[in-house]
Amino acid sequence: MPTITFVTVDDENITVDAKSGLTIMEAAKEQGLAMTAACQGSLACATCHIVVDETWYDKLYPPSEEEEDLLDTASDLTNTSRLSCQIPLTEDLEGIVVHLTPVIE
Repeated sequence: MPTITFVTVDDENITVDAKSGLTIMEAAKEQGLAMTAACQGSLACATCHIVVDETWYDKLYPPSEEEEDLLDTASDLTNTSRLSCQIPLTEDLEGIVVHLTPVIE
């Protein structure tokens, strides 16, 4: 059960244990954290955009072309932006830190 730290838009750190195999988006939603995730993980929007802490970004597999195309539509894009629905949690990601982005209404 990997531990993940979510940094909210108010800079609050929320550390949770998440089930392996869930995506970061699913873990955030299970915890009731603020995230739109309008397409519910079907890779059809960018409303689950997160910013992965720089120390963790290179430990992830690269984004697919579809994910990159959707990220281009996200607000406040950074060099370590990813769609949280595309990152499955594994034991290799124990301790990962991600920054939530503002909720899209």
